[in-house]
Amino acid sequence: MRQTLISGIFGATFLVAFTSGAIADVTAGLTALDAGDAQTAASEFQASYEAGDGDGAFYLGRLFELGVGTDKDLNRAANLYAAGAERGSVQAMNRLGLMYLEGTTLLRDYAAAKDQFCKAADLGDQNGQLNCALLLKDGKGGEQDPTRAAELMELAGGQGNIAAKNLLAIMLLSGDGVPADKDRAVALFTETANQGNAMGLFQLANLAMSPEGEAEPDLIAAYSWANLAAVRGHAQAQKLRDDLETQMSVEDVAAAQAQSREWTNARLAEQNAADTTSN
Repeated sequence: MRQTLISGIFGATFLVAFTSGAIADVTAGLTALDAGDAQTAASEFQASYEAGDGDGAFYLGRLFELGVGTDKDLNRAANLYAAGAERGSVQAMNRLGLMYLEGTTLLRDYAAAKDQFCKAADLGDQNGQLNCALLLKDGKGGEQDPTRAAELMELAGGQGNIAAKNLLAIMLLSGDGVPADKDRAVALFTETANQGNAMGLFQLANLAMSPEGEAEPDLIAAYSWANLAAVRGHAQAQKLRDDLETQMSVEDVAAAQAQSREWTNARLAEQNAADTTSN
């Protein structure tokens, strides 16, 4: 499975660690940006940055990186991310870390990337926790530390980070650097699957194909999970579903498709009930 590092983009939660006036400038800038007024947004982000808010530097950097309301200037964006990181912006830390990791605007430097990600992790940021964990797991930028990687994934997952839950489950399933715990892995995959996550659904399909002991693979369950993952764009799930269909009877395929519909209807009912309660 390809491991993807995550960074905060516009709309992500930002660290409130500065004066209320500086935060108000960031909020005003985001409001202006939503309204399509990049010039006012830039002015607000600049004012916030000058008042000491690292998130102001982050959002100003994003304007230069994306070329919103200005020409693209990746070097200036990197400088702003560095300034934002120094002022405590976890979003700037993550984005600067990714720039070090990508090695296109800045020289690729795993140690520098790890430093930024792990600083964000230490401040409780879930994206930093996941990014730091991935480098620790692979030993990029320093020694491997799968135990600490698993701890950080657990923390990020506790904040609702779906990718962290899936990656932790994969580690637990294989015993990759941590004690194997299939029950915990299945529970994590079930959590992400119930949130409609394609990877969680696909992993449940794989588990149905590989039961413990002498049990036979549950092709109906595997097809049902793969079907749900496939409709969410998971290419491997599409192939698994199609391969399974060549091995199953017409009746079993119909039963598997019925399971997929029932699961979908149950999730929709849960969502409707939650919407009704919130209203």
